Amino acid sequence: MSTRLDNLTLILADDHAIVRMGFRLLLEGVGARVLAEADSGEAAQLCMHELDPDVLVMDLSMPGCGGLAALERILARKPAARILIASAHADAITAERALKAGAAGYLCKRSAPDELLRAVGLVASGQRYIDPEIAAALRRADRPEHPAEALTDKEFNVFLQLAQGRSVAEVASDFHLSPNTVGTHLYHIKQKLGLQNMAELAMAAVRSGLIEV
Repeated sequence: MSTRLDNLTLILADDHAIVRMGFRLLLEGVGARVLAEADSGEAAQLCMHELDPDVLVMDLSMPGCGGLAALERILARKPAARILIASAHADAITAERALKAGAAGYLCKRSAPDELLRAVGLVASGQRYIDPEIAAALRRADRPEHPAEALTDKEFNVFLQLAQGRSVAEVASDFHLSPNTVGTHLYHIKQKLGLQNMAELAMAAVRSGLIEV
């Protein structure tokens, strides 16, 4: 590997310890320094509050508020933070959501190791990175409509959490909302996506590639 990231500082946020270990070994092998690791959206926010890394590499599907909400909250406090999303979700709509929310880059986890190093290097230098597979999907005008395109950002965040099996009360706690507010979001989600119950909501997320079974 020719890419060098000497003295670049990072935080790794992913709920899978093996993924974090793989990223750490790969990045430290080319000179970068991992300052901390996080396994949830809340932990990522805390690390970013206490530390000032060059880049935060973060997953979207994590316990608690999840990566997308964490991204928005981190950037609200630190607008200059450089955040690279490294996600298993390879659909264009999820990538669009993250990029519009302020992510500096979006990488598919199934990419080659060299691509991670390239992405981190570009984001650290102030440039934007979009995985080539995602970039191709974004350019396709005829891509099928994604169910989540009908949702607002807040509804989409709630949709992702509920689809992963979290209760209305748990989502309300994670997002600092009242259960009634989450219930209202759920009602609108069902209406917009034509869903009858939570099972259909979960299946809509699976069909859209937003969660894995």
